[in-house]
Amino acid sequence: MLLARAFVGFVFLFAVIAVAFFGAAGRLDDRLGWATLAVFFGCAGIISIWLWFYDKALFERRVKARPGSEADRMQNVIQALAGLVFLGAFAVPGLDRRFGWSHAPLAVSIAGDAMIALGFLIVFLTFRENTFTAGTIEIAEDQRVIDSGPYAVVRHPMYAGSVIMMAGIPLALGSWVGLVPAVMLLPVLAWRLIREEAFLAANLAGYADYRGRVRYRLAPIIW
Repeated sequence: MLLARAFVGFVFLFAVIAVAFFGAAGRLDDRLGWATLAVFFGCAGIISIWLWFYDKALFERRVKARPGSEADRMQNVIQALAGLVFLGAFAVPGLDRRFGWSHAPLAVSIAGDAMIALGFLIVFLTFRENTFTAGTIEIAEDQRVIDSGPYAVVRHPMYAGSVIMMAGIPLALGSWVGLVPAVMLLPVLAWRLIREEAFLAANLAGYADYRGRVRYRLAPIIW
């Protein structure tokens, strides 16, 4: 049942993203579009398979997370905004491909695909290090502070990987204009993680001390 639910969700997400890009582009024979989807869902599929075999508890946590499932009502609003911006990262490049607002060279598209893969790699390393990385902000019964691996560098490595991935999507699709929704994701993520940190500091033993040891939230030196 869990695996079937995960598969349906995977297919649904593929369909939504495909409609967002190809619908906006007005054509299905866009090679950059198919290449980007292959990289994105190839990476997502590999991570999902790994979770199924090596961390089924986290796999279940990720699958059960859905829109509107946050206990904090404001986090549901933030998640909705993030979802819209995410779709915009595909739809705006699709419109760009249709109307020719900008054109990134092939080398940039390849670099964009590499950024998507790098973002997913950081997400994978986060999952491997922290089995408590649920899709919603909550505290598990036996949860503890993780301060090793990518968590020794920044406090929110999964979000850091998401930022790299989001920046790579429009570039992979050959669009400079598509960077606009990618940039819009930054304040949304900042809003989410600041509220998340407040929750963790209040409810997870040792998290306040961890914030003192690891200075940066999202990117070393920057923030």
